[in-house]
Amino acid sequence: MGRDKSRLRLGPTTMLGHIRKAARATGLPVRIIRRDCIPKCGPLSGIYTALKTTEADAILFLACDMPLVRTELIQFMLQHAPQYSSQLSMESRLQPAYRSSHSRGGLFVRSRGGAGFPFILLRETVETVDRQIKMCDYSLQGLAKSLRANILPLTRPWSQQLFNVNIPQDWTAIRSRLQRTSRAAGEPQ
Repeated sequence: MGRDKSRLRLGPTTMLGHIRKAARATGLPVRIIRRDCIPKCGPLSGIYTALKTTEADAILFLACDMPLVRTELIQFMLQHAPQYSSQLSMESRLQPAYRSSHSRGGLFVRSRGGAGFPFILLRETVETVDRQIKMCDYSLQGLAKSLRANILPLTRPWSQQLFNVNIPQDWTAIRSRLQRTSRAAGEPQ
């Protein structure tokens, strides 16, 4: 879109503010990556930075340009990933990580036919992310494939929360959608 999407306002709150509110409501620690260790590698830049600098054993990744993601979706993911969710709190860092035999440390939601945000990765997957960056494969699809990650298919209403703002038309669509929702709920505009 040619500008910082995290600062775009949807009502009184920025897009980043919407996703931060949903994340904080889970009770998990929330951290925002503002500067990447390795710039210009698409989403893998922030993923690498987060994994390289965390003390937690697992991280739930959310995108600031997906402001419709709600706490309930995050909790739904955690219910379907007990092997990762127990690793997300700092207090449980000493517990051994359990993973299914075919996954090497990731759970992605199915978004537009492929792996997408939100997703959970174990800290130890940082080497795989680093390898992907060195191969110039900056896609989440490539990362999910390398990790042999679990993919969680979402049905309605969960899948409706995955709307991603990438182009000006998406921005117009999400603003219209939220205005209609506010009017239907009788909220002041």
